[in-house]
Amino acid sequence: MDGATTPTTTPILILLGPPGAGKGTQARKLEEGFGLIQLSTGDLLRAAVKDGTEAGRAAEAVMKAGGLVSDDIVLAILTDRLAQEDCARGVVLDGFPRTTAQAEALDAMLAERGQGIRAVISLEVDDEAMVKRVSGRFTCGTCGEGFHEEFKPTAITGVCDACGSRNMTRRADDNAETARSRLEAYTEQTAPLVAYYDARGTLARVDAMGDIDAIGAQINQIVSGA
Repeated sequence: MDGATTPTTTPILILLGPPGAGKGTQARKLEEGFGLIQLSTGDLLRAAVKDGTEAGRAAEAVMKAGGLVSDDIVLAILTDRLAQEDCARGVVLDGFPRTTAQAEALDAMLAERGQGIRAVISLEVDDEAMVKRVSGRFTCGTCGEGFHEEFKPTAITGVCDACGSRNMTRRADDNAETARSRLEAYTEQTAPLVAYYDARGTLARVDAMGDIDAIGAQINQIVSGA
């Protein structure tokens, strides 16, 4: 593929954790601290559709028909993305894999490329604390910086610390009832991935209940030693 890099030079990290665990925040810190690229499933799909790639066109057709994009299509889009030059320093997968079947398919795809998972970091939180986190978070609609009413408030109410915008947004599904439903879905589908990667010796557990920077420091140690 155009822009391909030597596969073995690309460190691949995976962040696991329920909604509200701080995956997006910590992925952003890894981008800033290590020059890694955060790859989320949603962003990958939107970019592939916009660029009109073969896999993107397939995904668009499925989504227009109201269906769920298959694992094969997601993996094809991820494969294309990993081949791009900016991923050479490493990537952080956020939101994929979500199931053991996806993890197995990802392992097979990476093996074909001569790659493997460098480390899988499980961000672990108390269930009720997760609900509290999700229901209190909001985002700057201008720069994407994330905040929380209790854990990470803005210095000036309603003003983004990063860019000064007053364009604050909150997801409609960031409420206690929806958070509990999402936690149930995570426990049923994604939590088994912890055991999957633990058995392969790539899992590292991080207590994600503390200060954001302290959690980031733990993750940095894992990544530096991986």
